[in-house]
Amino acid sequence: MRIALFSLAAFIVASCGPAAPDGPVNVAIIGDPDGLVSNGMRLSPAGQHYRAATAEGLVAIDEAGNVVPALAERWIVTDDGLSYIFRLRNSDWPDGVAMTADDIRTALRRNLRDLRGTSLGLDLSKVDEIRDMTGRVIEITLTSPMPDFLRLLAQPEMGIFLDGSGAGPMVRSDESDGQPLLLTPLPPEARGFPAREQWQSRARQVAVSAMPANSAVDAFAAGEVDLVLNGRLSNLPLADTGPLTRGTIRLDAALGVFGLVVRSDDGFLAEPLNRQALSLAVDRSNLLQPFNVGGWQSTSWIVPRELANGAAAQGERWPNLSFEQRRDIARQRVAAWERAEGEELVLRIGLPDGPGSDTLFTQLAGNFTQVGITAVRAGLREGAELELHDRLARFYSPRWFLNQFHCRLELGLCSEEADDLVEQSIVESDAQLKAQFLATAHNQLIDSEIFIPLGAPVRWSLVRGNITGFEENRWGLHPLFPLSQPPT
Repeated sequence: MRIALFSLAAFIVASCGPAAPDGPVNVAIIGDPDGLVSNGMRLSPAGQHYRAATAEGLVAIDEAGNVVPALAERWIVTDDGLSYIFRLRNSDWPDGVAMTADDIRTALRRNLRDLRGTSLGLDLSKVDEIRDMTGRVIEITLTSPMPDFLRLLAQPEMGIFLDGSGAGPMVRSDESDGQPLLLTPLPPEARGFPAREQWQSRARQVAVSAMPANSAVDAFAAGEVDLVLNGRLSNLPLADTGPLTRGTIRLDAALGVFGLVVRSDDGFLAEPLNRQALSLAVDRSNLLQPFNVGGWQSTSWIVPRELANGAAAQGERWPNLSFEQRRDIARQRVAAWERAEGEELVLRIGLPDGPGSDTLFTQLAGNFTQVGITAVRAGLREGAELELHDRLARFYSPRWFLNQFHCRLELGLCSEEADDLVEQSIVESDAQLKAQFLATAHNQLIDSEIFIPLGAPVRWSLVRGNITGFEENRWGLHPLFPLSQPPT
């Protein structure tokens, strides 16, 4: 179901046109300009979009969020789900040297090594072996079946490099230090496909920049960019530019985590029941009411209901308690701690900059005030006891959500018991037992009260009316290559 933003009309008439039909599609990605081009594996959203455009992997994600062939033209999965065998396209590297399975194997192994210590590295921990079978065939084996494995292979960080260069599907046409960067789509014959008549004359370049949210929205309103990507709740109010907005605002029904991670176990936060009091105090049903976002899904669980097993699949965590009863319980726990300690309870909440964060803080602070807690606003990584954690899912499994709080990531408080259960699920081949391990790990994280879930992440884009190759999707990645393609 599409998330609706009630405060804006779906379509607003433009008072001036977008880029010329034969000119580049101008794209602004909200983020730090320094994060657009990166050689590392900890990519910003802007870096993910650029990497996916210039260094595709065996498979890729299309504009609808589906997994599609990329360097691999086709593949098979063995009946036991443990082996994925890919046949490569007849492609060359940028220097004209033929691409081989040995190149791909070496690059994939390097990617896995470089991803160690990241949440994506944990997601890929089922990979057992990578080997080249012939010059154009490569096999990846897993420790146990993983139905959504191809989606992980399609992540931008799994793009293939040789000597620092990718094989498209786009190439950077401008080597200057400034932005925007001009990306040119490679013709089909340069990517191992049959040539298409008049393709080159109909395809468009893409000019991509990374910039702060206010600059991106201003550029869109001025007609300087055709598409703005990676909007979040923290900057959502900026998108409401009134009747002069030339385009539309589109919201993804995103899958991921959005809530407050607990970064301290001192004082009031030392006890899980006290940390639970914070979760009891939040009025999730009205939390985003000031944003006028329809269809937003709140939750009190870490793993969403659609993926969960056990109690988490049945409904909210406290079905027998009204919100007023939950708030009373929280108020009693706060009052008991304050009497014992002889001091007022003050907690800092770390949020990113932006007008949306200002509104979110007002909502959370109001909830906490009702139970006797004084909330103080802080920025991210400024030592706050609670900090916003806002991430999009990489693949469709409870394991992604549980991996977000793995102790190795040092995000905040964690549960080694839950980590052990998730690791047992990785090697378990029986689907029922695997689900039990993950459900028990979820319960362990919930009982530890290390995270205050709020709901689904919010992601928005500004899209001019004549743009093709853009679709809303729950993964929040909107690849640049489809924007360059002529309509079919």
